[in-house]
Amino acid sequence: MQLPTNTQSANSIALNKPTLSRGSKGNDVRELQRLLIHWGLGSYDIFIDGVFDEILEYSVKAYQRRVFLTEDGIVGSLTWQSLYTGAPVNMPELRRGHYGLATSKVQEVLQICGDYNGKIDGDFGWMTEQAVKAFQKRVGLVADGVVGNRTWHALSKIPREGC
Repeated sequence: MQLPTNTQSANSIALNKPTLSRGSKGNDVRELQRLLIHWGLGSYDIFIDGVFDEILEYSVKAYQRRVFLTEDGIVGSLTWQSLYTGAPVNMPELRRGHYGLATSKVQEVLQICGDYNGKIDGDFGWMTEQAVKAFQKRVGLVADGVVGNRTWHALSKIPREGC
């Protein structure tokens, strides 16, 4: 298992990995277990035994939540890509005027951090923009109010229990 360098992006990684889910067994499951431990999930609960059990499924879902993927416990192409980079993949660039589920996810994380006090409504308005700028400034990013790759990555590092 070789993790990518900082210059590689998730989209440039061509992975030929099988889809894994509960009941899968073998070396690919062992690799999944190692990657989850590497990214700090399940290090006490996961045994590198090559068996995709309920505990591993729970850890996969937690990782998927962290990187804004569908929390289905199935390790497909996007989950593999994210596991190799430790970052969200295929996320849209968001800015004022956008509306939808991705904006709601940003608002949820910013609310946990205390940067956003508005409603979780999926509307990237003035309040969301100001919250994004405050978060970006706090984590050392350019505070432009735009949620691009670096901001998505920083948001994925925030524990959902709080900042």
